[in-house]
Amino acid sequence: MGWGVVEISGGNLRLIETGALTTPPSLPQPERLLQLYNGLCAIIERLRPDTAAVEELFFGKNVNTALTVGQARGVALLALAQAGIPVYEYKPLAVKQAVAGYGGADKRQMQEMVRLTLGLTAVPRPDDAADALAIAICHAYTAPNRQRLGLS
Repeated sequence: MGWGVVEISGGNLRLIETGALTTPPSLPQPERLLQLYNGLCAIIERLRPDTAAVEELFFGKNVNTALTVGQARGVALLALAQAGIPVYEYKPLAVKQAVAGYGGADKRQMQEMVRLTLGLTAVPRPDDAADALAIAICHAYTAPNRQRLGLS
């Protein structure tokens, strides 16, 4: 599970911290979900974000993957709700449009735009961390408009 925290100040974005929570595939699914939950709770406690953004679940052809991702997403939503952090959800197309300016951007284009937007010397790794930062950037760009429209 990728995660990333950015700060916006004066229209500029700055990376605070990013990473990915991983679990051993050999563990039973409930244990893996518990590890994700505990890890995310520790990150929330340490970094104390004001808001959170998550990607809306996209159902592909692989039902098993969709279920596993959905369970992990549910754990993240629970941890954020328990911490009293407002959560905003974005479709993959909206993230691509906000970050790359093009809804058909591929993974490499998105990663490069994350790198450029945050002024980094390298693309964040692993890929899940870069994906999380793209969602954070999307929210940072979108939140002011949501507030003006009374959608927050």
